[in-house]
Amino acid sequence: MEIPQGKTREEIKTREKIIKDFYARWIANNPSKSVWNRSLNALIKVKGISINETYEHAARSYDSTMEVLHLTEILSEAEVIFMAPRKADDKNQKAFSRVYVMRHKSARLVVGYQPSLGDYVQYSITCASSNMPNTGKGPRRKQRKK
Repeated sequence: MEIPQGKTREEIKTREKIIKDFYARWIANNPSKSVWNRSLNALIKVKGISINETYEHAARSYDSTMEVLHLTEILSEAEVIFMAPRKADDKNQKAFSRVYVMRHKSARLVVGYQPSLGDYVQYSITCASSNMPNTGKGPRRKQRKK
């Protein structure tokens, strides 16, 4: 399977299909749709929101698409970098009380905690930018001189 590396609409659509097809095969092979994570000391579940958020974000980049193909390893091995409240203005995070930003090698995993069910849910997987520090604060911008 060849994964396109460009940024055209057609290449992004192809990567979206690759990610959706990968998740379909993964779920067929993992009927529990969950993987134990050592750092959270809990199961991380894969749900519809996991697939939708991941393909919408990861398909934008070849590197992020490649990360998704290591789903089981990322879910089990990722380490918590920081925890934050959910984004109040993001309807997709409405069910979560908080989110965890996690890392494994070059992958960035976002997991939401769903208190109504007590579930940790994979929210998205992307390639972590090499310039993003592990503090969870993202790259620092230089202050403009006034």
